[in-house]
Amino acid sequence: MSPPNKDSADVVDLETLGWGDWFAKPFRPHAAEGLRPARVAIPHNYLYQLYTAQGELMGEAAGRLRHQTESADGMPIVGDWVAIRPSETERKATIEAILPRLSCFSRKAAGEPTRRQFVAANIDTVFLVCGLDDDFNLRRIERYLAAIGDSGATAVIVLNKADVCPDVDAARSATAALAPGTPIHVTSCLEDGGTDALEAHLSRGKTVALLGSSGVGKSTIINRLLGTDRQRTCEVRGRDSRGRHTTTQRELILMPNSGLLIDTPGMRELQLWDNTDALTDAFEDIDTLAAECRFRDCAHEREPVCAVRAAVDDGRLAASRLDNYHRLQREGDLLRRRRDELARLEEQRRVTIAHRAMRALRHNRLRDEK
Repeated sequence: MSPPNKDSADVVDLETLGWGDWFAKPFRPHAAEGLRPARVAIPHNYLYQLYTAQGELMGEAAGRLRHQTESADGMPIVGDWVAIRPSETERKATIEAILPRLSCFSRKAAGEPTRRQFVAANIDTVFLVCGLDDDFNLRRIERYLAAIGDSGATAVIVLNKADVCPDVDAARSATAALAPGTPIHVTSCLEDGGTDALEAHLSRGKTVALLGSSGVGKSTIINRLLGTDRQRTCEVRGRDSRGRHTTTQRELILMPNSGLLIDTPGMRELQLWDNTDALTDAFEDIDTLAAECRFRDCAHEREPVCAVRAAVDDGRLAASRLDNYHRLQREGDLLRRRRDELARLEEQRRVTIAHRAMRALRHNRLRDEK
């Protein structure tokens, strides 16, 4: 983030940064303590670059906040509104509290089956960016839509790299079939005006996050919307159209039209943290068909009179879509079992420690009585 200047967040009011009644009410107790609101622009472990009404500051999490947090995932993330105590002598501040989140995109932490990783907070709209090259994948889009639905934000699908797609209409139709009602924009960053359709979603105080796999063109889209090459980009591998990480940190960017963009690193892996409600929203067509099944708890596998499997048989529902629905269900069930087992082991450990402490106390009392 550049030093404060007349074009920076120094002259930006809180409403332009996304402030509203949702955050103002829980902030009142902090205001009574003399704290001020700030929004996290870039997190660096326990240091944070902040947007405030008084300008850009560097913040550090208070010791009390760190000690009250069980893990790093409970610390501020990009897009968070926080309560800060500014320094009287330096352009620094101490972060005392995190305000409740209006929305939050998260996933299961890669390689850690029982830890949730928070990605970005207080998002109004998510641009789900998908490359129309050889890495185009409808099943991946379904997975992202489920996660976005669970976050509380609104999804907008961006089919990028139209210039390398032999049949854009077919790709758009296939995408629309699995995401009815979701806005879809086809873009090409190589063409003048190729991202104009996206600007309608950027307005004062609204926050848009870009999500997608590595190499789909998120950083290039941001550069086109900004009108300058601010974000570093690189070519994808020609042999498989897979990209490399060019964005290495999550960052909240203030746009010229006063909208806000959150750039995120590409995700090699996206596993849902809690997919119960997310699957219902992302697979609304399957949920609607399921109402006609004979059994209320039909798993749509081998049960008799299954309306969902009947729709697959007569071509109304793609078999691959049902397969992906089952795959995501199994992932969610496995994750919940692992979390429950971890909670059981943690409770067992806590009880064991408590019993040992009680036995030691009784032993000491008996020894003292002798």
